[in-house]
Amino acid sequence: MFFSPACCLILLLVLNFTDAGRILWKIKERVRNLQLQKAKQHLQQQTVSGRLPLQHVKEGRIHQPLDHFDRQDVSTFPQRFFVNEAHWQRPDGPVFLFIGGEGPIFEFDVLAGHHVDMAEENGALLLALEHRFYGDSINPDGLKTENLADLSSQQALADLAVFQQYISQNFNLSHRNTWISFGGSYSGALSAWFRGKFPHLVYGAVASSAPIVGLSLMNEAVGGSEKCLAGVREAFAAVEALMNGNASQVAMDFGCCTTPKNLDDQIELMQNLADIVMGTVQYNEEGVLMSINELCGVMTNKSNAYEEEMEAYNRLVKLAKIYHFTSEEPCLDISHEKTVKDLMDTSLPLGRRAERQWTYQTCTEFGFYQTCEDATCPFSGMMTLQAQTQFCPMLFGISQHSLPGRIAFTNAYYGENDNPHTHRVLYVNGGVDPWKELSVVQERTEDREEAQTIFIRDTAHCADMMSRKVTDRRSLRKAREEIEKHVARWLKMAAAGEN
Repeated sequence: MFFSPACCLILLLVLNFTDAGRILWKIKERVRNLQLQKAKQHLQQQTVSGRLPLQHVKEGRIHQPLDHFDRQDVSTFPQRFFVNEAHWQRPDGPVFLFIGGEGPIFEFDVLAGHHVDMAEENGALLLALEHRFYGDSINPDGLKTENLADLSSQQALADLAVFQQYISQNFNLSHRNTWISFGGSYSGALSAWFRGKFPHLVYGAVASSAPIVGLSLMNEAVGGSEKCLAGVREAFAAVEALMNGNASQVAMDFGCCTTPKNLDDQIELMQNLADIVMGTVQYNEEGVLMSINELCGVMTNKSNAYEEEMEAYNRLVKLAKIYHFTSEEPCLDISHEKTVKDLMDTSLPLGRRAERQWTYQTCTEFGFYQTCEDATCPFSGMMTLQAQTQFCPMLFGISQHSLPGRIAFTNAYYGENDNPHTHRVLYVNGGVDPWKELSVVQERTEDREEAQTIFIRDTAHCADMMSRKVTDRRSLRKAREEIEKHVARWLKMAAAGEN
């Protein structure tokens, strides 16, 4: 392992990609860039006030076993991490570990965010560990299919255990240094699982948005309505109907780069249009596209500009134009052939992309597929499970028939939502977050513990993880206060010797 000073702030930060729609990935990139700008402004303000937070951040590498469960395999890979000692009250101050998900980590992860705010309040040492096979934590040729066998959540948890022991040795930590883990979305699940599988290493865990759009479009607290949901459903039905007889007109209306050549291209178009709606829901009020309130305004506002029989269709066309305008993309790429080509690229990821790795994990562990085969789905029925899972045999030689068994094993290994087998884990979810259905949202009581769930009815995906700002909703401010109380109580319990 080695440390080096982190001399500059990288112009990207990690987000958690629990899905694979092309437009949705682009929206997420815009969200993370916007968050980075806000973080840079915050750091600049600290610098002006005489504080130099970047001087306290160091970057390091730990050489981890490629396979923790095969003692005869001595291969290793370099795993990247960051350390921030600025707030640490030596020698017995707590340790706050930010767990990386399906993307790179950056200095930002130990410099800004709610966990950093709490570290300052509690005198904690801040750490961030990158997930294996993402960002810079990858071995040469690691994206070839035969090498991806070492990419799994189980291996990632073993990485965390080794990292915990190594940091403890290097900083002379003892049982008096209480470890708390933090993560959001997939890394939120890892945070909960780390506590569940290694309770002797981490005392408590905060799992934010640890992995159904229609419910959010009806949420009146954020501007949704039943009428809005009905409008979206009607619009997608109109697109699908017109596609059958005049695909070239549909392609022209929605600004596609090409006319769909086959059914796969048509599915790509429907997925991209659904992504615009899903991205709006998932990142409501983040300021990168539009809010649910604005989207529903477009989908429900009566206008004489449209012929009645095409009104819903034309409203969806308007949403696509808003996306084009805000994203500055010249056209909508709907080529399925290009999607497959990109996912088959096994070269080391340029721009730190993560789609191939994450697709592999969905095929081998999680599923997390976005389909529209249920009657309540507001999008196109062309978005089937068959269409989503075809990438598994195509890219990795993994049979589609094996997926249910693989996912069942993951649920059994970690515990399903209604029986997660975790103690002292705080599950935080937003009512607008479409991924809340894959998390623990029901209040439950543990021995000597209060309910370990916080539900924020009018916020979106991982909103609680951001640093405080004056425009935050009251419910979000209150939720952060509750998170702070839980963490503070855990630290007091640990100091009192409670197991």
